[in-house]
Amino acid sequence: MSNLKESVIKALKDNGADLIGFGSVDRFKDTVIPSLMPEAKTVICAAFRVLRGSHRGIEDGTTYYQYTTMAVETIEENVMPIALLRACAVLEDAGFSALPQRRHQTVMADIASTNPEIDYEEVMRGRKTEVELDFDKTAVLCGLGEIGDHHGLLTKPFGPFQRLCAIITDAEIEPDEIAAPMLCDHCGECKAACPGQAIEDNGLNVWQCSAYYMGANMSKNPFLPPEAFAGDPDREAIVTGKAKLSSEEAKSVIDRLIYYPPVKHGYTASICGKACHRACYVHLEKTGKLAKAFRTPLRPGEEWKLPILPEKN
Repeated sequence: MSNLKESVIKALKDNGADLIGFGSVDRFKDTVIPSLMPEAKTVICAAFRVLRGSHRGIEDGTTYYQYTTMAVETIEENVMPIALLRACAVLEDAGFSALPQRRHQTVMADIASTNPEIDYEEVMRGRKTEVELDFDKTAVLCGLGEIGDHHGLLTKPFGPFQRLCAIITDAEIEPDEIAAPMLCDHCGECKAACPGQAIEDNGLNVWQCSAYYMGANMSKNPFLPPEAFAGDPDREAIVTGKAKLSSEEAKSVIDRLIYYPPVKHGYTASICGKACHRACYVHLEKTGKLAKAFRTPLRPGEEWKLPILPEKN
C-alpha cells in the first residue's frame, strides 16, 4: 500500500469514516466521473456507519427524533464535511487535485423526482448543469459492498446501515478489489417491510417512499390522530399503505402529515426510519451474514405496529 493511500485512509478514519474503498477511474467510464473531472485517475468512497442504536426508538415505537438527527443530519452536515476536507487536504499537500463529493440534498436534475429526506417544496428540480454521483454504485465500484433489493448499499460490517461520500482525484492510487455479492439473498423482507410498498422491481418509487417515510401509514405512526385524512375517499388505502400515489397525490398526503416537526437543517423527520433497511438488517443478523454480532438482536420479538384507527370526523 502506498504512503499516499495510507495517509488518505488515516485522514478519513481519524475524522469518522468507517470504511474506505478505492476504485480506478476505468471502472467509471459509464458514470458522471469523466464530466466531473476529465483528468481523474482514482475515485475514493467513504462509508460512515449509521449507528444501530439510532434505529432503536423507531424500531420500538418510542423515540423518533434520534434517527433523523443522528443517522441523517449529523452525519451529512457535521461529520462527512470535515472528513472530506481533511482527506482532500492530504491529496492537495501531495500535489494532486481532489474534488469532494457529498449528496445534493436539495438539487435534482430530474424534474419529476424528489428526495424523501427533504421537503418536496425545497427541492430545486431541472438543474441540468448539476451532475451528481450515484453514491451506492460508486461504493460498489470502490469495493465496499453490493446493492441489495432495496436498492441501497450493503456491507459486511454494517449491512444497510451507512451513509456515503466520495473524493475524485487525479492521483493514481492502488484500487481495491470489487466485492463479490454475498449478502442479499433476495428474501423479500425489505419490500414487505416498506409501509408504503414503495420498493418496486425496477427501482424505488420515490414519491410513494416520501409519503410513507414521513408517516402516512397509521400502523407505524403513533402521531397520526383518528381524524387524519378524514373525508378522503382513499383514506383506508392511504393509512394502510395500500394506496398507489401519483406525485400530485403524494404531495397532497405529505401536506397533511403535520404531526411531527422537521429538524434544524431542513431534513424531514422520518417516521418509517428506513423500515426497509431495518428489515434487511434483521434478516442479515438472523442469518449470521454480518461481520459483527451483538448481545441483543435488533428485533428480539415481533415487529412493532399499531392498530388502524377508524375515521373520526
